[in-house]
Amino acid sequence: MQHPVMRAFSARRLSSQETLTVEIDTILTAILDQNLIYLLLALLLIVFALKAVKIVPQSEQHVVERFGRLHSVLGPGINLIVPFLDKIAHRISILERQLPTASQDAITKDNVLVQVDTSVFYRIVQPEKTVYRIRDVDGAIATTVAGIVRAEIGKMDLDEVQANRSQLIATIKASVEDAVDNWGIEVTRAELLDVNLDQATRDAMLQQLNAERARRAHVTEAEGRKRAVELNADAELYAAEQSAKARRISSDAEAYATSVVAKAIADNGLEAAQYQVALKQVEALNALGAGPGSSTIVVPANALEAFGDAFRMLKGRS
Repeated sequence: MQHPVMRAFSARRLSSQETLTVEIDTILTAILDQNLIYLLLALLLIVFALKAVKIVPQSEQHVVERFGRLHSVLGPGINLIVPFLDKIAHRISILERQLPTASQDAITKDNVLVQVDTSVFYRIVQPEKTVYRIRDVDGAIATTVAGIVRAEIGKMDLDEVQANRSQLIATIKASVEDAVDNWGIEVTRAELLDVNLDQATRDAMLQQLNAERARRAHVTEAEGRKRAVELNADAELYAAEQSAKARRISSDAEAYATSVVAKAIADNGLEAAQYQVALKQVEALNALGAGPGSSTIVVPANALEAFGDAFRMLKGRS
């Protein structure tokens, strides 16, 4: 059993602790009664600040509504709104998007059925228009692209579609941009991935291609023969011109020699002509004698007389 003194001491100790607790509670109650309004104001300010400050990521824009109506669009960074009045109704990504590859049938101007695969890239630049003017953006753009592709291909022949694909892509992109301008969308790129044909059309195009290649081969061969004839004619013409020039030069030389002989005859009389004839005969005999082989040379009867006349003329001239 506990000693009475110890019991009294414990009772006084418990009484002191209870008194201290009561005093602390009284002090805290008094402080709270005096500063409750300030504490509530501080708490309200903290909540107000947290609600007022909005941080928007770089890849997004936020559409703010006030009482259910469009109020503003928050850009990337720190933004301030009015708490409890303003509400972020839509968080829109401004990253570039790609529509799934779509296939649609189209008929060309020359009545050929083709299947066209297209893809479109776009980004939202005015979220307030995209949110409040169109519900399904991807579906609306896909439908618009399909209609524009059919309309543009219907204006062209199949060969033009294959040959002018880049021009067709530019036309489709410009038309889509005009159509979606009211939706706050920017079309960044349009692609015409493939133009598919049925097997019958492919076979017909292959036959046409082979016929065109054969035609080109025949044309090339004919042009080669024509060119060869032209070159041959040019060569013959050139040879004739050169031969004519040679004959003209020879004729000029003979005319000049004849004029010289005629002048010598006119100056020295008939003896000069006889002298020239005798020299020619002597030169001819020398040429015959100097020829190859051991052939027999028949000398005319008056050859000796020609030699004699030539020597006499030479003697007389000396």
